[in-house]
Amino acid sequence: MIARRGVVAFAVILIATLAADQGSKAWAHGLPVRPAGCTQPDALLAFRCAGVPQPVIEGYWDWELAYNPGVAFSTFTSFTGRAGMQVILSLVAVLALVGIGVLARRTSPEDRGKRAAFALIAGGALGNLVDRLRDGAVTDFVRWRIHEHRWPIFNVADAALLVGVALLVIDGMRARHRLRTA
Repeated sequence: MIARRGVVAFAVILIATLAADQGSKAWAHGLPVRPAGCTQPDALLAFRCAGVPQPVIEGYWDWELAYNPGVAFSTFTSFTGRAGMQVILSLVAVLALVGIGVLARRTSPEDRGKRAAFALIAGGALGNLVDRLRDGAVTDFVRWRIHEHRWPIFNVADAALLVGVALLVIDGMRARHRLRTA
């Protein structure tokens, strides 16, 4: 019964993460671009047009539509050739999802936090994989900045991946501390 509850909790967190990610990206596709009427994602990927920043908190947080052919937080975009790299990144994502599923399944019932972390990571990876398969790039739209200093643009899936990894790191540090004090 406990193992089944763990699987259900994993699935609920994964599906909620995927739904939040894909829903927010569907909303982001309606953000303004310049010049108006450019095709998405092709014209944005070819730099024939650009997302127009929409301030949420002036000088610190904008909504800004972008498509990322690279990996998390728009990194390694200069290394990605459109077709070949998309296949490689998609295969890596599928392998990662399988690995995360195996790790989550092997997690003991008491490790609910670890299972939740795996679900966040899987939901984020799946959200970006859906984009990559559908559009050939990942939709990004959250821009944090301090006035003119701009951090890489990201999305809900990237945030879920980051939170999941942070939870695993914290869990690992706690486990190490417990071993030392035992």
